[in-house]
Amino acid sequence: MWRLVADRADQRTFTGWAGVVCQVVAEQVGVDATSIAVRSSTHTEELVAVSGPWAGQLEELQYTAGEGPGVDAYQSGVPVLVPDLAAAGHRWPGFAELTAGRVGAVFAFPLREGAAPLGTLELYRRRRGPLSLDQLADAAALADLAATALVVDTGDGVAESAPWARADAPGHYDDVNVATGMLAAELDIDVEDAFLRLRAHAFSHDQPLLEVARAVLGRRLGAEAFRD
Repeated sequence: MWRLVADRADQRTFTGWAGVVCQVVAEQVGVDATSIAVRSSTHTEELVAVSGPWAGQLEELQYTAGEGPGVDAYQSGVPVLVPDLAAAGHRWPGFAELTAGRVGAVFAFPLREGAAPLGTLELYRRRRGPLSLDQLADAAALADLAATALVVDTGDGVAESAPWARADAPGHYDDVNVATGMLAAELDIDVEDAFLRLRAHAFSHDQPLLEVARAVLGRRLGAEAFRD
C-alpha cells in the first residue's frame, strides 16, 4: 500500500499525501468515493481530502446531520462497516434521510495516533454489499497511512495534526466555526447551543451546514432566524 501511495505521489498528479491516499483507496479497494476528515470530541471537523466532489458532498451531509458511520467510528475507535445503508438507516435517521437513494454502502475507519483519535477515513459505494476480506485488509492498511499523512512530528516528541494536509480539500468548515461564534455573541448563548441551532436550521431547511454558515457570515441570514 505504501508503495502504491508513493508511486502515485511521485507522479505529481495530486496535491498532498492525504489526497493521494484517498485516490489509492478508491482504486485499490473498489469503492466510488473516499474522504479523510479530522474530528474532535466537540462539533469541530475539518475535511482534509476527498477523492472527488461526490465524497465531499456526502461528508458535508454527515456533518450537517451530526451523525453517521464516520461519527460513530471516531467515537468508538473501531471500524463501522455498513454494507446496506438503507437497512441500517435507523441508526442514523438524519444522515439516512439526507442521503436517501444516493449511497448503498459506507465503510468508516478511525484514524489514530497511538491512543489519540484523529479523525476518520470513509469509503462510499453507490451499490450495496460488503467488502471482501482482502478489501478490508487493504482499507485498514490505507487507514494507517492516512493517519500518518495527518500527523507531523514537532521535534519535541509531540505529534500534531499537519496543517498542510488541509490544503488537499476543496473546502473546509472554518466558516462554520466563525458563524457559530457570531451567533453565540449575537444571541448571548453558549457556543454549543449556537452550533446546535445552526445545524437544526440547516437540517430543517434541507441545506448544507456550510451554506447556512456562509449565509450568516454574509449577513444574508440574521440572528433572528435562530431565536427560540
